[in-house]
Amino acid sequence: HSQIHCDRCAPLVDFWVFKCFSPPGSNTGIGKVTAVDLARRGARVVLACRSKERGEAALVDVKRESGSDNVVFMQLDLGSLTSVRTFAETFLKTEARLDILINNAGVYMQGRTADGLGMMFGVNHIGHFLLTHLLLERLKRCGPSRVVNVSSTAHNFGKIDFDCLNTHKALGLGTSFMEVLQVYSDSKLCNVLFTHELAKKLQGTDVTCYSLHPGAINTELARNTSSVLQMCLKPFTAFFFKNPVQGAQTTLHCALQEGLEPLSGRYFSNCTVRNVYAKAKDDAAAKKLWEFSERVCGLV
Repeated sequence: HSQIHCDRCAPLVDFWVFKCFSPPGSNTGIGKVTAVDLARRGARVVLACRSKERGEAALVDVKRESGSDNVVFMQLDLGSLTSVRTFAETFLKTEARLDILINNAGVYMQGRTADGLGMMFGVNHIGHFLLTHLLLERLKRCGPSRVVNVSSTAHNFGKIDFDCLNTHKALGLGTSFMEVLQVYSDSKLCNVLFTHELAKKLQGTDVTCYSLHPGAINTELARNTSSVLQMCLKPFTAFFFKNPVQGAQTTLHCALQEGLEPLSGRYFSNCTVRNVYAKAKDDAAAKKLWEFSERVCGLV
């Protein structure tokens, strides 16, 4: 997209944090491409990944591909609230600025986090929620700044079962292919609702936020699905899936494009703002999810 790759499009920021969750996406996929692009523009980039080994490998790759040494790695496990708090504390002590926070992590697997939350609820939503909360004052101080939440078109199929959340701290408990896909879709709806509510709370500040669908990306997101399914999908991915460079463009658009401030809280796809179903902009559900998330994180 010309608005992203043109020479006149100077970086709007001095500092950028990219966070990913490893195994899916620390040294591959749209997260790495996004990091390289921003580092090339002169932004300081923090790669926040769970795996030290993979994070350090990503650091070497990003530095080499961007030609920038202004890139650092910090360890962060979004499946652990303690890890999120430790990361934020370290970050705030060691880094003076935060202009753009990109919440890029995503897992596609059932299980439980270190805190006993459903894995996809805990990693895909709660980890982002707490991290954003802990870094919000720094974002405000460095404004104009942005929060970019990578969601998915799968949110269209999502629902939030608050009874299940209250009882099991999970969006769903099933383990069949369709049940796991449903929970993933639910977690992506959480991303969109979180962005919707966050925009309301940021009114009157210099911080704006956006959610987005990056496109069907042929990366490692589905590494936790069965090998049979992956083998079946392989022939289709080359034709119908974006490569990571294409997939990163909407993330970069939401992070860098000038003049998006009036669209804070909105959802983007293919570098364009899109209308969403009523359930993805439901004020009551967004508020309820926010309040539940605050309780889970011990913020109230």
